[in-house]
Amino acid sequence: MRSAIAAIVAALAFGALTAGAATRSLVHVTLIGDSVADGIAGDSYAIQTVSNGVDLDLETAACRRIDGTSCPPGPPTLVDLVHSLGSKIGPVVVVAVGYNDFENEYAGEIQTALADLKAVGVQRVFWLTLRASRHPYLSMNDDIEAAAQQDPEMTVIDWNVYSRSHPDWFQPDGIHLVAGGSEAMATLIHNALLAAHVAVPPPVITTARLPTAHERKPYRAKLAAAGGDPPYRFSLLDRPPLGIHLLPGGVLTGAPRGNAGPFSLRFQVKDSDGVTGTRTVTLRVAK
Repeated sequence: MRSAIAAIVAALAFGALTAGAATRSLVHVTLIGDSVADGIAGDSYAIQTVSNGVDLDLETAACRRIDGTSCPPGPPTLVDLVHSLGSKIGPVVVVAVGYNDFENEYAGEIQTALADLKAVGVQRVFWLTLRASRHPYLSMNDDIEAAAQQDPEMTVIDWNVYSRSHPDWFQPDGIHLVAGGSEAMATLIHNALLAAHVAVPPPVITTARLPTAHERKPYRAKLAAAGGDPPYRFSLLDRPPLGIHLLPGGVLTGAPRGNAGPFSLRFQVKDSDGVTGTRTVTLRVAK
């Protein structure tokens, strides 16, 4: 009975968001991964990227398999994890598991996983393809595509194609991620969640140009933003010109001193739900 009630509540929450309702509740998204997706868990910027606009639960572990028994050290398989979390898993799941699985069992394991996810109330499943650095991963990617064609609630996130031209994203094995790869995978997942109206769209800094500042002269300019859920809080991700600082309300103030010239500054805006957006704006300092 409790599972049924939880599933109904999750359905209402997810349906309200995807229908564009005024609620600002963030959808609970569980990302289940193996050691490849574990690169996201070890990168604070990647975590911030993939969690922006959702209530993220990151469940990654080295050697995880879909079903059966994981390879040593033997973390819970995806199916085990689903059973243990139950309705706490939430309405949306992202799966990045497969590098430790067996080619001839993968298609059946996908079906088992989908059935078990639906049984605990999951409504949308996003499944990442495998980087095809080894031949079995090609046919396993075909299994992912075939499953999605049969299940309208499953969406493929094509990590294999997205990463194909970026060997610099990977460790020497061509599979595990370095920082650039972790952040790229996080961006790809986040974009898929945005496109599916799962992630809340971020606020946008609307200021495109800043007035010119003059050395040792008082300066004041105000950033503007739109979207999201005000009030906004602004921060600066780059070092500003000497003598200039940014107030949390978005006011740049001070009197610049030191080198003149253009400064490309990355600003971040955060709304009341913690959803963030960034924009690079040039500040010119003249003598």
